[in-house]
Order: sequence, then structure tokens, then C-alpha cells
Amino acid sequence: MFEERTFEIEAGANRLRARSISLAEGSKGDANTMVFLHEGLGSIEQWRDFPRLLVAATGLPALVYDRPGFGGSQPLQRRPDAPALQREEIADLAAVVESCNLRAPILIGHSDGGTIALLYAARFPERPRAVIAEASHVFVEEATLIGIREAARLYETADLRQRLSRYHGEQTDRMFCGWRDEWLLPQFDQWNIEASLPAVRCPVLIVQGEADEYGTLDQVEAVRRGVSGPTKTVLIPGCGHSPHLQDKERVVREMAGFIAGL
Repeated sequence: MFEERTFEIEAGANRLRARSISLAEGSKGDANTMVFLHEGLGSIEQWRDFPRLLVAATGLPALVYDRPGFGGSQPLQRRPDAPALQREEIADLAAVVESCNLRAPILIGHSDGGTIALLYAARFPERPRAVIAEASHVFVEEATLIGIREAARLYETADLRQRLSRYHGEQTDRMFCGWRDEWLLPQFDQWNIEASLPAVRCPVLIVQGEADEYGTLDQVEAVRRGVSGPTKTVLIPGCGHSPHLQDKERVVREMAGFIAGL
């Protein structure tokens, strides 16, 4: 049913692992490509079958890639502070769009990936056709920090490290500790990207689980209020931080409907 290809992309100084997914019988002519941006501990495989389900529902091709320091992409030699890291992530995404010759991509970002999608759309407002931001962060909340402290506890005392190492291999400790330490720095509580949101002019779908353990509905309202383009908000009952895994059928339906409406 699907045609898939795993390959490498040279994005500036970074070598990224990527995977393209399309329908075997061919996607819609001159189609927008859906670009999936994973969460702060994520990778291509951690999306599981969700990209395929959305390809099947929309008929559009997808591109999924491991950001630097994750999965099969090039390790990060150093982890810069948050503003510099975000600039580099936006530059990497811009290089991916350019290298793969993507016309008006639809950016689908989960958690930190949603934040990167919004920042890219603010920096290059003429490029994306739309943004789907699932459980994205635009400022620091105590709920987020509590969730990260709990993840750190599970990493040290339970099987979280073992589960992540299946996807990130030798990069696991560096990846996890960089994510944890950045969020828990005392000065990081001032991080806030709300001032960038008005530059986002494309349509935005905001998706959040009502029981998200890493953020409150204040994040949703900040994005809805902040961007300049048209928005739609979908709250998924009974779901935490990953509605695309916890209620796949509902989320595929909502995202596919939004994309069809473009």
C-alpha cells in the first residue's frame, strides 16, 4: 500500500536520517508534503504508524526525519543554549525543505516539534501551507517542569532509559540529559516565544490532550491568540501528551479534515 524510502539529508553541517512515505498507487498530483517534526525525546520510529495513517487518509506524501542528536541522525557535538538550539533547528528544517524541494509543506509537529514548526512559520511566513501543532510549548509552565522531573526520575529508576535506547542507541544519555538539563536550568523559566507568533500567517491547527502532563490549556490559548493566520483548536478528551498515539483514530480524522479544508 505504501512506498517508503529511508535516506540521508545534508542539512548544513548536519547529516540527518529521513524517511519518505507515499501511497504505492501515487499521491495526489503536485501535492503538498506533510513534514513530521518529532518531540524532545523522539525519532522517526517513535511516530509508529501515525504518518502512514495520515498519508492513507489524505493521499498526500510525508517526510519524517530525525533531528540532529536523535535516532539515526548525526550526534550533536555540543548542545547550545535554547535560543541558539532553536535557531539551528529552524535552519535544519529550512535545509530539509530546500534539499527535498518541498513546495508549501504542511508542518506537523509534536511537543518540541510543534514549537519548531511555529518558529519556522514565523521566520519563513511565505513557505508553509499550514502548521499542525500538537502539544506544543510557547512558554515554560510549572506543569512542564513537573513532567520533566518525573521523566528524569523514571530514567534513573525504571526502564525509560532502556526503552529510549532502542531508538537512540549510543546517543541516548546525551540526548536525554541535554533535554532534561536545558528545561531545568533556573534561567530557562524565562523562555517564551509568544512574541514570534504574530508572524505566523498560515492556517494553524492546535491539538492538545485535555490531560496533557507536560502543559496546560494556557499553551493552546497562547498559540490561538498569538498567531495571525486562521486557527482551529481540537482538545482530545482522555489523552495526555501524545494524542496521536493515545487516540489515533480521532486525531487522524481531525488532522485529515483540517488538511482537506486547506
